[in-house]
Amino acid sequence: MSKVKVAIAGIGNCASALIQGTTFYSKAGSEDPIGLTGYSLGGIEPSDIEFVAAFDVDTGKVGKDLSEAIFQPQNNLPKISDVPRMGVEVLKGDLHDGVGEHLSKVVTISNRETANIRDSLRDSGADMLINYLPVGSRIATQAYAEAALDTGIAFVNAMPVFITSDQNWSSRFTEKKLPVAGDDVMSQFGATVLHKSIIKLCVDRGIKVDETYQLNIGGDTDFLNMLTESRLEDKRVSKTSAVKAMAPYDIPTRIGPSDYVQFLQNDKVCYIWMKGRYFGNMPVTLDLKLRVVDSYNSAGIMIDAIRGVKVALTRGVSGPLTSLSAYCFKHPPVQMSYNDAKQSFLEFIEGRRER
Repeated sequence: MSKVKVAIAGIGNCASALIQGTTFYSKAGSEDPIGLTGYSLGGIEPSDIEFVAAFDVDTGKVGKDLSEAIFQPQNNLPKISDVPRMGVEVLKGDLHDGVGEHLSKVVTISNRETANIRDSLRDSGADMLINYLPVGSRIATQAYAEAALDTGIAFVNAMPVFITSDQNWSSRFTEKKLPVAGDDVMSQFGATVLHKSIIKLCVDRGIKVDETYQLNIGGDTDFLNMLTESRLEDKRVSKTSAVKAMAPYDIPTRIGPSDYVQFLQNDKVCYIWMKGRYFGNMPVTLDLKLRVVDSYNSAGIMIDAIRGVKVALTRGVSGPLTSLSAYCFKHPPVQMSYNDAKQSFLEFIEGRRER
């Protein structure tokens, strides 16, 4: 399998975690595969992933080598690996609606000339473009999706703007014979996959779920950005639909980010509450608290998504990657339980499933 050449839009904590993670596992080798679905997936190892283009608008990142940009403020995740110089300059991307009200107070927009995104992608030889823009960046996300279509590369949408799960957009990728995956990355062991699994377990075990909520707090720029409620519409839909899809009946829910607590840094604290009834109509209540380093939780899944998209490119599979998206993302074209999604994804990787 040839190198997997990846371009990234948005050099925040998630991009930093992914880049540090590929370096970390490349050094560790197959003897220490903790945290990976498989050290080799579809014949692709972490060392096969090569980052070839990067776009941001922050003056502290634009113009720097990608290996330096990932450690600039406002990125605040713990460091797990030194990253050697990559020879990839972070270019200034199109701003559009990428920086909201609260982010604008901590992010200074670079005064450098905006790059020609399409030319830059072509020159880089990228196989795919990963969208890591801030939540609520609808126009900017659509602009990068257009750029991927125009340059003939795959698009991996890690953010809650509906591209893969939107029939019009996914049809355009099918017509161009390009794969598309998304939407809104579902962390390796995060709030959504845990909440989905709890609700599915209740349904499978005959428990009627009456009400449930999921509240999340964190201290990085993602949570700062999400203080603007108007940017959260797609995010709430994405997280809520993932959980509700696990039950054959409607469940009253409240799911989504709730506050920004600066000193938490890149830690995310999740509270899940569920009330239901089991045998004899007896009541049951669940209170759960989960604390994780948020961005590495995302990277643990994105490293699989990247390898899965490369497999699709190699096989000539185009359009929405349904099994990959169900396994790796909160708002895929087809929702599946965690177990079904993982089995379908691995069958796709092994060539036993078309998409």
